[in-house]
Formats: sequence, C-alpha cells, structure tokens
Amino acid sequence: MALLSFERKYRVRGGTLIGGELFDFWMGPFYVGFFGVTTIFFAALGTALIIYGAAIGPTWNPWLISIAPPDISYGLGLAPLRAGGLWQIITICAVGAFSSWALREVEICRKLGIGYHVPFAFSVAIFAYVSLVVIRPMLMGAWGFGFPYGIFSHLDWVSNTGYQYLHFHYNPAHMLAVSFFFTTALALGLHGSLVLSAVNPAAGEDVKSPEYEDTFFRDLIGYSVGTLGIHRVGLLLALNAGFWSAICIILSGPFWSRGWPEWWTWWLNLPIWVR
Repeated sequence: MALLSFERKYRVRGGTLIGGELFDFWMGPFYVGFFGVTTIFFAALGTALIIYGAAIGPTWNPWLISIAPPDISYGLGLAPLRAGGLWQIITICAVGAFSSWALREVEICRKLGIGYHVPFAFSVAIFAYVSLVVIRPMLMGAWGFGFPYGIFSHLDWVSNTGYQYLHFHYNPAHMLAVSFFFTTALALGLHGSLVLSAVNPAAGEDVKSPEYEDTFFRDLIGYSVGTLGIHRVGLLLALNAGFWSAICIILSGPFWSRGWPEWWTWWLNLPIWVR
C-alpha cells in the first residue's frame, strides 16, 4: 500500500482522550494530539535542565556529566536546585514525557481501532524506570536512593548497589528478569534468522512461505507456534523481563536489606535434607 493511500485510510478524526477536536492535529505524517504536546514540553524542559546541570558542573565530557539525586539527609523533601533539586525536576519531566507518550499511543490505538498492546508494553518499561527513581526511594524514605543521571555515574550506582547486597544475582527476581531477557533474545533471534533465511533463498529458488517456517521448527523442536504466535511469545517474554527487573530492585532495600545469598538459607533448611 502506498504511503499516501495508507495515510488516507488511517489519518482519521476522533479517538482523543483530552482536547477533542482542538488537539486532534498532525505534523506531517506524525499524529501529535494533546499528549504529543505535553511530551514535547516535558522532553524539552528535561533536556534543557540536563544541559543546565552540565553547565554548572565540572565538565562537558558527555561520559562524565552527572545529575545526582539529593543527599539522603533531605529525605523525601525538596532539595535546593544545585543540591539535587535539579534531579527532582528532571525526574518529574521524565515521568511526564514517558507517560504522555504512552497516552499518545493510546489515542493512536483508538484511531486505528486496534488493541492497547503497544501502550501496555511501553507502560511496563515506564514501570521499570519509575520503580528505580520513585517507588524504591519512597519506600526507603529518601530521594537520594535514586540513581544519578549520567553514563559512568549510573554504571557506578548499579555496581555499588549490587555489591551492597553482596551477590545481587542471587536475588530471585533478578534471576527471573535475566532469564527472561536472554530467552527474549534467543526466541526473537531464532525468529528473525528464520524469516531472513526464508525471504533470502539461494539463487534460483523461490521465497519460502510460512508453511516452510513452521515445518522447520517442527523438525527442530517438535512444535511451531506460528507466525502470529512467535510475536505473542516475544511480547510475553519481553514484558516479563521488564516487570521482574522492576520487582528485583523494589525488593532490594525496602523488603530485604541483607546479602541475597543469605535469603537462600531456606533451601538448606528444607526437611528433605535432614537425615
């Protein structure tokens, strides 16, 4: 379908959540809407504040620029701009931009008359971010438990948090998250390679149909979920990866403050080991 005929079919009025006809507009091929405007506002303001934070900081090196959260002593209160207040406002802008984008996706789904799979999936990613900078700090009583906005400083925070709970990979929710991340990569890697091999046959051969793809996986693992099913499996795996990654950090601190290897002592205390 040509791009122009595609736009004529789907560039329809209605479906807005807020603003009605007033905000039901496009910029070129892109739908904007009320939540598109709020996305632009929050993203522009947050980016400008990051640049301002870099300007008042010690370096312009993009690897070393860091916007740190307030000190633990400020608790859940507002901090001065240069002592973590900048981080607080940028966090508000980030949550506002991400949430606005998800709601814009809802409006697009309403226009197209399709399900809300895309905004729901994106909401899991938003939840993973919010769990780090809002939920966990609130449960622990201080915004200072959030991670800093910076490349190296963020990596240092991740490393330090892992060492704080000794072997963080012993966190059972972290185990689930990593397993789902790797399984997502494996499943969609197999799917992508199969499609690539099907549509790029050897010279003189025809492009293979989905029946050939199904046959390949039936021969390989004994079962094929089909062309639609593999995307549902990929979505399920990816959403679980994001969800359990959020749960693992929420558990660490608010609900478990000791080393994670110690949590597994219940396994050694099972009666099946008693002789």
